[in-house]
Amino acid sequence: MASSSKPPRPARVRRVRGRHLEIVGSAAASSSTSHSFAPEVFMADAEIHRPISSVVERPSADLRRVYRDVVPILPPSPIKAARRSAMGGGATGVPLPQFQDASNSGDERYEMFLDSGADDPPLPPPPPLPPLPGVPRPRKPIFSDPTLYNWKAKSRDRYVLELLRLDGRGDASDTLCPSCKVQGKRAAYRCRECKGGLLFCKECCVERHLENPLHFVEAWDGFRFLRTSLKALGLRIQFGHPPGEYCVNPERGRSGFVVLHDNGIHEVAVDYCGPGCENRGKAGAHDTQLLRGGWFPASEERPQSCMTLVSLERFHMDTLQAKTTMYDYYHKLQKLTSNDGTNHPPDRYQVFIRICKAYRHCMMLKRGGRGHDLGGAAATKPGELAVSCPACPRPGINLPDDWENASPEQRFIYTLFLALDACFRMKRGMVSSELKDPGLGTGMAYMLENVPYREYLLTVTDQKEMSTCSGLAALDYANTKFSRGYSTTGVGMCVCARHEFIQPNGVGDLQKGERFSNMDYVFGSVRRHHDPLLRLVVSYDIVCQWWVHLPERLMLLPALIGFILLLPMIAFVIPKMHIHAHTLLCGILYSLNLIPGCGQTDGEGVERPWANIGGIAGSTRMMGPGARHDTIDDHWGHWNWQKKISLADTLRRRLDTALEQQIVQREAFETFSNLQNDRVESWKQMVHNYEADPKKKNPYQAVVVGLTEIDVRLQFQREEEEEAKKGLPAKHKVTPSAFLSECLDVEEMQREVRTQAALKKSKTASQEVDMSALRTKLIRRLERLRKLQDTYSPASIVALEKRQAPADEQPEFEPLFLPGALSDEERAGGGCTEGLLEMELLMRDAQCRCALVKLRNQLVIKSRFLNYKKLHTRHQGATTRARTIVNRNEVKIRLHSEKYQAAWEVLFANAGRDEGKTGWRRLRKDDIRCMEDEEDLRKKVEKQKKARERRKRKFEELLAHGEDARWVEEESDEEDGEQVGGSKVGESRREVSWIWTVAGMTGTDAGIEDALRIEWAKAYARSRRWDEEVMLLKEEFRRLPLSFEFEAGLWGERVKRVQESGVDEEYVGGLVAYALKQEVLFLDLAARARETELAPKLAKGKKRPRAPIIDPLAEAMRMEHKEDDGDDDGVVLAGVDDGDDEGGVVSDEEVIMAGEVDDI
Repeated sequence: MASSSKPPRPARVRRVRGRHLEIVGSAAASSSTSHSFAPEVFMADAEIHRPISSVVERPSADLRRVYRDVVPILPPSPIKAARRSAMGGGATGVPLPQFQDASNSGDERYEMFLDSGADDPPLPPPPPLPPLPGVPRPRKPIFSDPTLYNWKAKSRDRYVLELLRLDGRGDASDTLCPSCKVQGKRAAYRCRECKGGLLFCKECCVERHLENPLHFVEAWDGFRFLRTSLKALGLRIQFGHPPGEYCVNPERGRSGFVVLHDNGIHEVAVDYCGPGCENRGKAGAHDTQLLRGGWFPASEERPQSCMTLVSLERFHMDTLQAKTTMYDYYHKLQKLTSNDGTNHPPDRYQVFIRICKAYRHCMMLKRGGRGHDLGGAAATKPGELAVSCPACPRPGINLPDDWENASPEQRFIYTLFLALDACFRMKRGMVSSELKDPGLGTGMAYMLENVPYREYLLTVTDQKEMSTCSGLAALDYANTKFSRGYSTTGVGMCVCARHEFIQPNGVGDLQKGERFSNMDYVFGSVRRHHDPLLRLVVSYDIVCQWWVHLPERLMLLPALIGFILLLPMIAFVIPKMHIHAHTLLCGILYSLNLIPGCGQTDGEGVERPWANIGGIAGSTRMMGPGARHDTIDDHWGHWNWQKKISLADTLRRRLDTALEQQIVQREAFETFSNLQNDRVESWKQMVHNYEADPKKKNPYQAVVVGLTEIDVRLQFQREEEEEAKKGLPAKHKVTPSAFLSECLDVEEMQREVRTQAALKKSKTASQEVDMSALRTKLIRRLERLRKLQDTYSPASIVALEKRQAPADEQPEFEPLFLPGALSDEERAGGGCTEGLLEMELLMRDAQCRCALVKLRNQLVIKSRFLNYKKLHTRHQGATTRARTIVNRNEVKIRLHSEKYQAAWEVLFANAGRDEGKTGWRRLRKDDIRCMEDEEDLRKKVEKQKKARERRKRKFEELLAHGEDARWVEEESDEEDGEQVGGSKVGESRREVSWIWTVAGMTGTDAGIEDALRIEWAKAYARSRRWDEEVMLLKEEFRRLPLSFEFEAGLWGERVKRVQESGVDEEYVGGLVAYALKQEVLFLDLAARARETELAPKLAKGKKRPRAPIIDPLAEAMRMEHKEDDGDDDGVVLAGVDDGDDEGGVVSDEEVIMAGEVDDI
């Protein structure tokens, strides 16, 4: 089957990692870019490697003209591959025979997507560009940043000179100090961080830095500035006294005292308030004096190293938001101190690590209210320091008193949605131990309590790792069980599925992959923090295996977390993306789209925190267990807090979308129902009956009626046995049914050998295939088959003798001439045993049925393989194994699809070439694609349409600016696609293939009725899920301010307890101030939540303005001040300053300065 020749066209488009790279040149056009099985047409090596032309543009010196230079370059791999493919020389070019029984299916054979490991598979050339007349092409180029290019042309050298000028004295005088103006005191010192750059004498320089002792100063030696320190100039820093006040009997700190600040590492001289001073008792110990002075000491007794609280706060935010490691931050401070490689500052890296660990633990205790509790940190309960989700149901906090008595229609809104998952990038090497490195707060927030968790795991050492129903054991082995050199192979986690909050005590280390014992313990640990009467929906990507025997396993958990699971109170689901990788039955039983009460919960929220925490996977890999747990707790706390303060906006966006989709889906469902009025009531009753009792008929499941291949063969064998019992003579010791079975088996073997030959030629097989042995075995079976044909089908032998076979024909391409491939004339007159054709047609019908089922299963597995390979395989060994498995699955898809096509062609030829009489639909290669939900397809189409419009606008802008732009059509990320008009149409641009939407047969009322019922039931489920989503979101909006007000009340109670607890007076002020600040913050969040719910809907692309925090006490003082000033000639708007020209809309910086997120 040779490829038709086409005139060459420019091959210039290549897609590289989501961007568009345009290569101008020429290459022969190709009608297909995938692996095709066509005869090879070799091209000369010189033609394949012929250079292509690239254009280099450069502006003229005056920026008024553009010069274009044509440069020949060697063609990249995609161009060379396209040239080979254009000449029919693809790596997989293996010819397929033109069988008489399948003459029309050759062009519709499935093209295997063989992963050879190449990063850039050859792409087809784009369609010719449409002419755009009348588009202006100005000669002057338009730069992306004109200001920068103007600066480069006019001011670059001047700026360099100004920067060099700063290395000299400038206008400063080195003869007279401008501060004291004392003769004889030479002005030779300046500070680069103070404004002005003036030179001062030593005494004045020290005096000016009494309140800024951590600035770096420089000394002028007559020719240049040399960095020195304030300590060298005589500055001593006094602690235990207010600024500017000195102790009468100071106690000197240790020599070599080092402090880390955000501008570098400083050696300083420190004085403490010493004995004999009247302020000594109030000042406290040395470490207390340092803390009150804003320095965090590295030790309690005689500290010698500190870090300023300012630098700690900045590092803490850097590591939480930017995932900056301690190593990088500390070495940044080193470089800021000295970057010339000569003057190395004192090494305080280990000290820095110790301080950071202590600081973040203190901040977690402070924010959790433990400083306001008399029991302190030791009385902290498990999970108490976790930031809780304010929108999840919490009886006694945000639910009505009679929530348990809600009607059946309203009961689902009081459901707790949980999601489980594991991440195998969060490994930890075999370094340190729990005895050497215990955690400061393990078990207080998100990590499991270490001791009971370890004790339980010792009792369940015989469990194996879980795998999915799709059979991914090989890929799992390559990734999740890789434990050599690691004490922890990953992390299991539980979040609330709708809001993505990490649950208290919901994160646990994994030792040997994703075992039942680990995930059971995580689930039980989270469940104890929630009301046992709440209905549960648990999402897990392998829930189809995990939930089996789960009640029995939960009863074996320790008494601390064990509980009895009532199955009527819980629903198990699979996340919407992961469910495509499961079997068809799983896609029905565990679908969030089909289970009542789930709304539009996608279950994929558990994946999103992994993307956030992945930035610290490398740094935590070699940490001790305690440090790692504290670090993970810290980052999960930041994740939850950011979710918490933005939850109102998130819920509002979801509610706006849900209200729109509710109308759309309801109208679509009503339109569909109007077309099926006579069936709707029975279908609706079937759906409700199934939801009430899952044992009844499933309305979403197709009913496949018919015999399989094995059933047909067994039926014929029984009939032949009955004939033998009656004494009827046999024509041969091999019965007719055995003869036909042998024919179909040989046909299947031919398909397998052809596919193996294609794999070997494409060099994608994992091991060398001995083709000679396979062909020898096939030849022997063909010889035995010919002997049987001589008895049962002599016309086949005659047709074979008349055929002129090529001299080099391989046995896998030799036609079999089965009864269905013979004409009526050839079968007549003893050319074929009577009844064989009818028997073959029944077997072919069963082949279509079984092949279609197996094809569906392999496509489901294909989707899972590709997603798993993309998301989880990283190192070379795992990638190679995954590639081999993907290719092996492609072979199975090819075999099943060809089997269906061959059987269909026989049925079609013997049905008068009338497709309606075959009982089955024609299977084209474009129909062989993975399943995807219709709603997901619609969203993809809308997204791609918007992206195409953006690219088109950018393309037109480039043309208008005179750029030599070419229209590049976005290609689908799917490997399955079809060529339409020269451009590739991806999976998302087509409807769901018929192989997923019908039971299989056409032309029968049962098949059509089955398909209509399934589609109606799915449309009914979609409409109901959007109705539920609206109700869930409104309920969550109701809970949100109540939860914030509850937390505000907790801080208000802490204020009262502090005043009644008898705490030292010197601490009362700070405790009360912080509690009041937190109380005001949560009251403000509650007010904002209500305001956000009632605010008008924003246009797309607009951001909702955020009003500043309203402190009732501060507002009352402001109003009182206004009354004293007589300023009562206007109405004061809450949250809007008199001089606010922006209508109350403030920036994020103003919000932060107002105290919204300060110290939270």
